[in-house]
Amino acid sequence: MANPLADELTSARRTRPCVLVIFGASGDLTQRKLVPSLMGLAHDGLLPPGFSVIGLARRAKSHDEFRRELSEGVEQHGREGASRAYSLQQGHFEYLQGSFDDPNAYARLAARLRELDEQRGTAGNRVFYLATPPSAYATILDNLKAAGLSKEKDDTFSRVIVEKPFGRDLETASALNAQVARSFREHQVFRIDHYLGKETVQNIVALRFANSIFEPLWNEKYIDHVQITVAESIGVEGRGGYFEEAGIIRDMIQNHLLQVMTLVAMEPPVSSDANAIRDEKVKVLRAIRSMTPAQVRERTVRGQYGRGFVQGQERNAYLDEEDVAPDSRTETYAAVKLYVDSWRWAGTPFILRAGKRLARRVTEVAIHFRRPPHLLYGGLHRKHLHENVLLLRIQPDEGVSLRFGAKVPGPDFLVRGVRMDFNYGSTFASSTADAYERLLLDAMLGDSTLFARRDEVEEAWRITDAIVAGWREQTDPLPSYESGTWGPEAADALLGEGRVWRRP
Repeated sequence: MANPLADELTSARRTRPCVLVIFGASGDLTQRKLVPSLMGLAHDGLLPPGFSVIGLARRAKSHDEFRRELSEGVEQHGREGASRAYSLQQGHFEYLQGSFDDPNAYARLAARLRELDEQRGTAGNRVFYLATPPSAYATILDNLKAAGLSKEKDDTFSRVIVEKPFGRDLETASALNAQVARSFREHQVFRIDHYLGKETVQNIVALRFANSIFEPLWNEKYIDHVQITVAESIGVEGRGGYFEEAGIIRDMIQNHLLQVMTLVAMEPPVSSDANAIRDEKVKVLRAIRSMTPAQVRERTVRGQYGRGFVQGQERNAYLDEEDVAPDSRTETYAAVKLYVDSWRWAGTPFILRAGKRLARRVTEVAIHFRRPPHLLYGGLHRKHLHENVLLLRIQPDEGVSLRFGAKVPGPDFLVRGVRMDFNYGSTFASSTADAYERLLLDAMLGDSTLFARRDEVEEAWRITDAIVAGWREQTDPLPSYESGTWGPEAADALLGEGRVWRRP
């Protein structure tokens, strides 16, 4: 079915010709996300003329082998039309074998880039994507600078995209930021968080500032609390070693959930400029005070999944997973209550929760409004009347819904909660593109709005480090929750009297 708003929605955003260089191109990220997303952009006509890709990795591989592997990835993970786009574009993908610490590899890369400038008209524009473990970042960045590839000349651009995790605490994140700054200026750096590329996350800003019915209510006078949930039904899926180091707080809350929270809580930016928006996001993080150990005990709950059934299938406990220590105290669930010490939000709790092996996969923001101060006909029907909730569904069914009270038909005055729904797929007659499509395009355009700035990353780690430090002081047993449930029972008390968790 054709998009009824196609004429209105046709994008005028076009990037200049450029070469994308993917370090670690033989890895899973390239096949599952990066190239399928690029071909989604190609299908929509959003890649520039002359666009080319060089994959650089240690493994010996021919151009044809590399292209066949990418073809399989696009076929399996690309959206409709991506495979056809790849069949037309595959000649513009090539492979360069090299070690990240070998200066000769960067000399060969620089020479090939100059050749592509002549052959494809890429005009000296480069985007470098570090699809590697963070341990390789410093080596790659230093070598790019030494080879002269990080320098922008005249009207050319040179940009670097850095994948998360961006550090594992404030100290390592600050050190990594310093390493990046030695090779690239801040306007050249794009720290990617794929959650910010999701349509509903971007729609938070549109919902607030393009609709006069919401913004006047967006404060502590009308909003009782905000719940931000990232629930996964899967476990660690063979990543026990990584998860033992990270835990759910580093894996999800420090980046994804705090990023979403800043969009919900920020003040109106003075313009749509990237730095104007990111300035307001940083102000939110700075207004969240670091917790003391006593506050960590009072305002956080963590737990580990035990055995249980998820969607009818029995699943192992976390302690039974491969590469997990038998006495591990790593959390697979965390709920955190945060307060933004600002005029707008004074006293309004933001409760962030994330967990694995929960009842279902869902990501959402639920804004719970205060109950009416007085009900008609006394309090007889108060137990039937839920608070108004504005729900932003980020995945899997992207959209927005609003719950409000309406009278039940009949002679009695009974009020029940009803819901109005907006769904992206049905409204715009198309599925939403993968988040990486938007973020890759923005990086090529030089639009850093949806990417984390240096100070933003460090403020998020400051908040997270205080929580982790408080947890280290706790010696009581880590609560266990049954797989397929919504987490440990102790989390219910975190909300406060009269509030309940949403059960999507």
